[in-house]
Amino acid sequence: QVQLVQSGGGLVQAGGSTRLSCAASGSIFSINAMGWYRQAPGKQRELVAIIFTSGSINYADSVKDRFAISRDSAKNAVYLQMNNLKPEDAAAYYCNLLGRTTSVTALTNYWGQGTQVIVSS
Repeated sequence: QVQLVQSGGGLVQAGGSTRLSCAASGSIFSINAMGWYRQAPGKQRELVAIIFTSGSINYADSVKDRFAISRDSAKNAVYLQMNNLKPEDAAAYYCNLLGRTTSVTALTNYWGQGTQVIVSS
C-alpha cells in the first residue's frame, strides 16, 4: 500500500559526502514523520535522523553537525545529506515513514529497501 524507494549512497571516502533520497508513494492518507535509520553488521537498527510534519527534527548525537535531513512534502520525499563521513557511519541505511493509509487506520511504520553506505578510510 505504501512504497518507499531509496536512492543514493555507495562508496565514499572518509571525510567525503553523499546524499540519500527516498520517495514515498501509494495510499498515503497522512504522514507523521519521515526519517532515516541505519544498521551496521552485528548491530541493532538505530535512528539517524527524523523530521516530523510539524517541522521538528531530531538527530542521533553521533551525526549532529554532520548530517542534515530535509523533506519535500509535495513529493512525499525525504533526503539525508551526509557530510564528513567517518568509517563508523558505514551501514545499511533505511528510509522510514510513519503514517496512515486512511483516517481510521493505525499509525504504521513503512520502510525502504535499504541502501548501503561504505566509507573507505
